[in-house]
Amino acid sequence: MSVTVRVPAKVNVQLAVGAARPDGFHDLANVFLAVGLYDEVTVTPADELRVTCAGPDAAQVPLDRTNLAARAALALAGRRGIEPAVHLHIAKDIPVAGGMAGGSADGAGALLACDTLWGTDASSAELLDICAELGSDVPFGLVGGAALGTGRGEKLTALEVGGAFHWVFAMADRGLSTPAVFQEFDRLAEGRAIPEPVACPDLLDALAKGDPDLLAASISNDLQPAALSLFPELAETLAVGRGAGALTALVSGSGPTTAFLVRGPEPAERVAQALRASGTCRTVRTASGPAPGATVL
Repeated sequence: MSVTVRVPAKVNVQLAVGAARPDGFHDLANVFLAVGLYDEVTVTPADELRVTCAGPDAAQVPLDRTNLAARAALALAGRRGIEPAVHLHIAKDIPVAGGMAGGSADGAGALLACDTLWGTDASSAELLDICAELGSDVPFGLVGGAALGTGRGEKLTALEVGGAFHWVFAMADRGLSTPAVFQEFDRLAEGRAIPEPVACPDLLDALAKGDPDLLAASISNDLQPAALSLFPELAETLAVGRGAGALTALVSGSGPTTAFLVRGPEPAERVAQALRASGTCRTVRTASGPAPGATVL
């Protein structure tokens, strides 16, 4: 018997970052939107815990117990007194190290798959609690849709979305370390007061109405200056997408993937073609959101 769970990527339509906390994290107002790029995590009984991975950039995915999918299996097994003797296979389609929470999605997917395989019947609250222990973005992989993440991003409030939003994503030719981007944020913010992070009312209204023009006018990412400081070439990619007709362009999360909001499938293809022709990025994908969270197939 095996269980396969499909989990979505995310884009941050708002990422407001507060000052560094004593524990090294930052308080966030993080508005997540799940989009239709998916990984699939398959869990099969085995003699011992092992991880395999296939798909684009699979060679970059750790296959030891630092992998969030492995950590999810270990966490649930530890709570239930179960031996985590499973083979976790990750079929990658979410960009690796791209600011779209692919590793976090795999953690959420593995957790739901192991819960289903082992029949542990964990409540949604317990699964979310384990997700929060694993990482700030992991809980959203479980729930999908759209949500406001507060605290360090792990405390979720579901958000209403009134329609589909269409996106183009450009993957860069190298990665960016999330801790390094936050460190650069702190360096750039040194000596100035940083306001408490709050969700933008206009942005929440735009999501609820399903209005891409309103959403474009209110999208923001406080980590973008830090990402551009560490990876200045991303500015050219952003400019290409805007010039091709995107309503807005931003760095996705901590980067280095760049995201372009468009009005529909045809504008998406025009922007995608311009990005592919520009030579400023490695690969280009199109997707729409909101997408469902972790789902047993």
